Amino acid sequence: MKNVFVTILQFVLFLAVFAAFSFVPPMHLQHVVGTTSDGTRVFIWDGLILTALLFIVILAIEGARRRIRTSGIWTTVAFALAVVIGFAIKLGFKTISSF
Repeated sequence: MKNVFVTILQFVLFLAVFAAFSFVPPMHLQHVVGTTSDGTRVFIWDGLILTALLFIVILAIEGARRRIRTSGIWTTVAFALAVVIGFAIKLGFKTISSF
């Protein structure tokens, strides 16, 4: 039960970091996805990169505490679910108007 609760908290943390740094990108890492008459569609990498770094930090802490075998799987599930949900709600995608 404790593992499920911590996994839900980690999922919320990963999704919040992904969303926050997709809307306010500190590094301004962008990739042009496509261009249409409405404007240019870009993907902002900052949210995904910082979420991945947070995932690595949490795994390092779990490894240092020798909990990687039990907690690492739950952390990976929370990270993967947050990334999938983030892409499903199109976090990081932005249309830059050509007008």
